[in-house]
This record gives sequence, structure tokens and C-alpha cells, in this order.
Amino acid sequence: MKLLRYGPAGQEKPGVLDASGCVRDLSSEVTDIAGAALSPASLARLRGLDLSSLPLVPGVPQQDLRLGPCVAQVGKCICIGLNYADHALESGMPVPPEPVVFNKWTSAIVGPDDAVEIPRGSLKTDWEVELAVVIGQGGRYIDEINAMRHVAGYCVMNDVSERDYQLNRSGTWDKGKGCDTFGPLGPWLVTVDEVPDPQALSLWLEVDGHRYQNGSTATMVYRVPFLISYLSRFMSLQSGDVISTGTPPGVGMGQKPPVFLRAGQTMRLSVAGLGVQTQRVVSA
Repeated sequence: MKLLRYGPAGQEKPGVLDASGCVRDLSSEVTDIAGAALSPASLARLRGLDLSSLPLVPGVPQQDLRLGPCVAQVGKCICIGLNYADHALESGMPVPPEPVVFNKWTSAIVGPDDAVEIPRGSLKTDWEVELAVVIGQGGRYIDEINAMRHVAGYCVMNDVSERDYQLNRSGTWDKGKGCDTFGPLGPWLVTVDEVPDPQALSLWLEVDGHRYQNGSTATMVYRVPFLISYLSRFMSLQSGDVISTGTPPGVGMGQKPPVFLRAGQTMRLSVAGLGVQTQRVVSA
């Protein structure tokens, strides 16, 4: 299934993409794409629905029908840094002996095609296409062998980053990661049954038609089951939590000379099978 949320910002309704690419309303089945609706039992029930019996939502998704973040009420947005060895190299940093973990504040999360704002005073706003994992069944101290049982599905995230805030403003990376609009999520949550191997997905990102990132999740240093198990040692994972798993090389900071976003530019990005995001860059 491809679960989604549609409608004006702050008023989104739950939906699902049918086989013809049309949106069907799920309001009669779940209150939102969040929390308990992402549990294994709930997803099994939704998979059994006859989508043609659900109300058809007018409009073409991502054209004249806005999509919101594909997961609502995200409790934690946990991000992994330097999880591709070649990205660590372009960043001038060593491959970490354990995963680098930081937070993206949930107030940063926006829809997949909403505008991305360059913060006031920023000169180094950057892009990062990433595979995001959405937790369905929560837990603590999860064994790696059982980790995939806890996954509801996957989606695209643009881990937008302000590099000066991240690296030079005296503190953790969080300052440069959690600005408003820095977490486009979606367009849809693709349930785990439709993604046989999360470590075999191509991902790319373009700015104004120039492709900067072109990688594969096959080259992750720490893979999805390990990340789930590792994180669950430090915190309980809960339904609807999002884990963004790192970015391949090609970020603006790694260009020679570095290239950063400017108002008026357009980003397009995708993870294979999970849809495409398009964001216009604006000044805050």
C-alpha cells in the first residue's frame, strides 16, 4: 500500500493511492496515518480493503491535490549521520565506529512538495536525499534479527541542513537540522510488503535539473535492521517514529567549491519505488 495524507496544511485527511494512481479517502477506516494505525494488525486490515469501495478524492496527487507529510503526529524524527562512507569522505570526516545520531525537530516536517525556507541569515543551506524508515510496532532492546518486524514502511525524506549552524555554532548538529521546513516527508508511506529489500534502492537529488546525488542504499555503512536495534538500546521506539538513514555523496558542502541553495531554486529527489518530491526554495 501507498498511504498518504492529503489536503491543506494542518487539515490533512488520511488516504491511500489506488492502482490507477488516484487517491481514495481512508477517513472511514482510520483517523489519520499515525500511531496505532501503523501497527501490524491495522496495516493487515487496511491491506484487506477493496480500495474501489472507498470514496474517490478529486484531483491529481502532487499536481492539483496537495499531499502533506505521509505520517502524522511523529513522536521522534531520528536521523543518522555519515552513514555512507563516500559521503563521510566528501565531508572530510571519518566513518564513525558507531552510528552518529541526531534529532530533527518534528516542527521541521512538511509535505513532500511544500516550499523549503532558507533561514534568515543562512548562507549554507544544503540538501540530503534519504531513505526514511517508519516504525509500526514499538519496542525496546530489539534484536537485530527481529528488527524488520517493527517496520511499517518507508518513505523519502529530504534532510535539509544548514551547515554553518550544524558545524560552527557551538553545539550538536541539531541546530542546523531542525529549522522549519527542513524535513519534507513523503509523498507516501510505502508499506514494508512492497519493499522487499530496503538495501537495494537507488536514490537521487537534483537542483534546477542538475543531478548532484546519485547513490544506492546498498552502500550504507549501518543497515536498517542494525539501526533499529541500535537505537532501541537508547530509547523506546514507538509507532509513527521516523528514522532517516543518512545520505549518499553529492551534497552541496562536498562540491568543489561548495554549492548551497538559493531562493528561487527547485529541488527534485526520489528513492526508487517511494515517489518523487519537488520543493521550491524560498527565503524565510
